[in-house]
Amino acid sequence: MTQPSILWFRQDLRLHDQPALCAAADAGPVIPVYVLDDDAPGDWRIGGAQRWWLHHSLHALARDLESRGSRLLLRRGPAAKVLAQLAGESGAGAIHAIRHYEPWWRAAEADLGERLCLHDGNHLAPPEAVTTGSGKPFRIYSAFWRALQAHLPPEAPREAPETIPAPDHWPDSDALAEWALLPTGPDWSTGFGEEWQPGEAQAHERLADFVDRVAGYERDRNLPAEEGTSRLSPHLHHGEISPRAVWHAIEGQRDAEKFRKELAWRDFTDGVVMALPRYADENGRDAFDRLPWRKGAAAQRDLRAWQRGRTGYPIVDAGMRQLWTSGWMHNRVRMIAASFLVKHLLIDWREGERWYWDCLVDADYGNNSVNWQWIAGTGIDANMFGRIMAPLGQSEKFDAGDYIRRWVPELADLSDAQIHDPDDAARPQAYPHRIIGHREGRERALAAAKAMRG
Repeated sequence: MTQPSILWFRQDLRLHDQPALCAAADAGPVIPVYVLDDDAPGDWRIGGAQRWWLHHSLHALARDLESRGSRLLLRRGPAAKVLAQLAGESGAGAIHAIRHYEPWWRAAEADLGERLCLHDGNHLAPPEAVTTGSGKPFRIYSAFWRALQAHLPPEAPREAPETIPAPDHWPDSDALAEWALLPTGPDWSTGFGEEWQPGEAQAHERLADFVDRVAGYERDRNLPAEEGTSRLSPHLHHGEISPRAVWHAIEGQRDAEKFRKELAWRDFTDGVVMALPRYADENGRDAFDRLPWRKGAAAQRDLRAWQRGRTGYPIVDAGMRQLWTSGWMHNRVRMIAASFLVKHLLIDWREGERWYWDCLVDADYGNNSVNWQWIAGTGIDANMFGRIMAPLGQSEKFDAGDYIRRWVPELADLSDAQIHDPDDAARPQAYPHRIIGHREGRERALAAAKAMRG
């Protein structure tokens, strides 16, 4: 019997365009395994919303593997140690996996040594292949995008094997239910199932739906009340569909350039964390280490109000409630809510980053950290700190009235003229007053920036 290979799944929970699977299947029997490693990531172990998604995605992946004559093993613990143990139990030689760029995964890959066979498959082009003239990752997205053109279009996606060779003997596996990934007491995820169906099949259904709408993406993606975004982000994050498959699906569609750049942004952020692995914890610009963020009881009270969607700013509150209820937030509103926390409330961006990490089904180490540092002005390629979004103006500009009515039902009866910024006469008693005035918040943020500069 040919020596089996281990197929190590991580954020690549698919069979279509899965180069690690193809290589393992070509070599002989395959032992697919997912390792739940809460040790190596430390404080960045996957959050609660991601765990909900992971449970359902693993269930779908196991079903897809069984349809091809295979099965999915589940193990828990430090990934490198668990995989070495599994190789010893099964007599497996090589371990095939798609390359990842989070610092804990890179450390685990190094620990596995020569037995690990890494494949590229989660990017349009490998981040280490798109570098500056000196061979370093780009720190400015526009320059990255220009350099990426030499690698586009990406390779065509590879079909999944019709059958996957099985080993003579299957090692033991945990039961998915034993991992307790789903929330209980209380189950705060009841709204997730109304919005999402994890799994590779649903990812391709969403893509097929979006292909027909991609021409309107550049305009519609900014309108919270419209279905203008792709809704592919959690599927891409968990690897249920590859960026290459998405790229080729929209090839030839008119006005798709903006969405292609959003796909490329994911590659860019992995290059950032490859170069700066602590980017989720440390300011990209050292000067911001001196920024006097608010601390203490009042700041904590404001943070809780922001988290619960009780700031008195309808567009911010709608976004934060959408996040809590559905595990996702509209992209435009993510920026508005993040800016409000950092600028209006002068609360450290890392507090918001952690909240998004725990609440988003698509929370991604590179994307989350780079996006927060962009909006906070602290990053290496970032918006200026002094550029402060006006949430009330943003709400009106992007016609968020119906979006607010859905997620802030206390305001559902207000007119379009009132709903973005209800005055005292129109504001229902159940809805809070503004936690801080726009001008007051703006002036406080600018004063803090001036103090930072000395």
